[in-house]
Amino acid sequence: MPRIQGYGFGHVTVDGREETKDVIVLPDRVVRGWWRRDGHGFVLDDLDEVLDELPERLLVGTGAYGQMHPDPGTLEVLRARGIVVEVLPTGEAVARYGKLDPSRTAAALHLTC
Repeated sequence: MPRIQGYGFGHVTVDGREETKDVIVLPDRVVRGWWRRDGHGFVLDDLDEVLDELPERLLVGTGAYGQMHPDPGTLEVLRARGIVVEVLPTGEAVARYGKLDPSRTAAALHLTC
C-alpha cells in the first residue's frame, strides 16, 4: 500500500520517491503525472482512469494555496457513489491522509498553487 511521507510546494514523497507532478495515490497503486483537463479545475473526467478504483474516501489536495477548484457537480457525483470526499489544501490533505487507513483512502493531489 502506498504511503505519503511528505509534501512541500511542488513535490510530494510517496513510498520514498519524490514526485514533482500531480499524483493520485490509490490503495493499490500510484498514478504519476496526473493531468487534468483544466489545470486549476477538477471535473469527473479527470478521474476517468481511476474512477472504478476509488475506495470509500477521497482526499482532494487543492494545491499549497488552494487554487485548484473542484466542480461542485463532480463532488456530488462522487458522494452519490458513496465516496466520502474531503477537499483541502494539499498540505492539509497529506496530513489527513497520514491519519487515515490507506487501504480505504485515496488522495488526488495538486502539488503547486
